[in-house]
Amino acid sequence: MEIIKQFKALSDPTRLRLLNILNHYELNVNEIVFIVDMIQSGVSRHLKILLEAGLLVLRRDGSFIYYSANKTPSTFPLIDLACNHIEKETVCARDLQRAKQSITIRKKRTKRFFRTVAPQWDRLKKEVLGNFDLNGILKQMALPGTCVADLGCGTGEMLGSLSFVDKKNLIGVDSSPAMLEQARIRLPNLEAIDLRLGELENLPMKDQEVDTVIMSMVLYHIFEPEKSIHEVFRVLKPGGLFLLADFEKHEQENIKKIIGGSWLGFGKSQIKTWLSLSGFSLKSFSRHEVEKGLCINLYLAEK
Repeated sequence: MEIIKQFKALSDPTRLRLLNILNHYELNVNEIVFIVDMIQSGVSRHLKILLEAGLLVLRRDGSFIYYSANKTPSTFPLIDLACNHIEKETVCARDLQRAKQSITIRKKRTKRFFRTVAPQWDRLKKEVLGNFDLNGILKQMALPGTCVADLGCGTGEMLGSLSFVDKKNLIGVDSSPAMLEQARIRLPNLEAIDLRLGELENLPMKDQEVDTVIMSMVLYHIFEPEKSIHEVFRVLKPGGLFLLADFEKHEQENIKKIIGGSWLGFGKSQIKTWLSLSGFSLKSFSRHEVEKGLCINLYLAEK
């Protein structure tokens, strides 16, 4: 019985610590070793047991393997129960603080990347999208005459396109000051656009502030995509729309040299799971081939 294997896996204090860490963050072995201060062979053995019990999942990204809690409807209740019982332990609080430090180091690398490529970003993106008019499709899908937020707005290309449609208010959020500066250069006279600096995992927005959220070719840059989707749910009004466009899962590591990224795209089932766990209802899905053998998946979800 699977439940017996899971209970046995959770009977070890170290494995409980690991599960609690990976319930909050997706991490590779080197990062986990740093957090729990154990030798790699010991950490790998515990991870294998949790994997075999179905409590963890792994993701391969080039030469790295990333681990996270397996948050499916059948496993998440048990994971949530176990983590809730130990989260106040001193060692667990310290684990999460060190895990947060690892994520901060990654985010700093991403910000350095965008600081370097910001002036050329539109050209680099076109290398991958080619003539596919993703902005045009998203513009048609956004609710007219409403408040729209473009998360990870980059150089403001999408906001500029939306500004010519009947919108009451436009909000752009990005974590890169260099990207926002390019947006201000592009959109110097559009006073109706509110540009905000902030992380997409912790949006600088009020609860139920907007009617439509667009996240276009952004999620693959985010280290904690599930948290970003939860944040989208928070800032949307009831009945609001979430337009999510991102790469379909692929194996082309070289694409990162062009437009960066933390993920090699996402499988449809992974996105559907994150949307469902956040409270969204998926209304439509479409798949679009672009350049370099890549595909863009477009999701329309409703709060």
